[in-house]
Amino acid sequence: MPATAPNHFTVLTDDVPATVAFYCDILGLTDGPRPSLGFDGAWLYAGGEAIVHIVGERPRSELKAGVIDHMAFSATDLRSTLAMLDGKGMKYQFRQQIGTRIWQIFLHDPNGAKVELDFSPDEPGPK
Repeated sequence: MPATAPNHFTVLTDDVPATVAFYCDILGLTDGPRPSLGFDGAWLYAGGEAIVHIVGERPRSELKAGVIDHMAFSATDLRSTLAMLDGKGMKYQFRQQIGTRIWQIFLHDPNGAKVELDFSPDEPGPK
């Protein structure tokens, strides 16, 4: 049975509220229903689907990068996103991909996970 699409990303954390705030405030995800799994955490939704699962109660020493480099999300409203990140004093890398001309923003969540936001090349660039 072949895979047909990504289902969700799981992020480990020692601070569930800060992690939820990042993904909700920065990416616009929504904190939603989660079954009782016997440990602290959250499920964050986009378009009615739980696409980011937060697993809490992990010591800081377990929060390290593995073989997967980053998670990427399609996004809209490049200019407003850049203004919001600047207003929050967030550190990020911004570029336009060669060839496809897709606008890309790279930043890190509170646990060190790298997050990529991809915007249509048709969106107006920064002023």
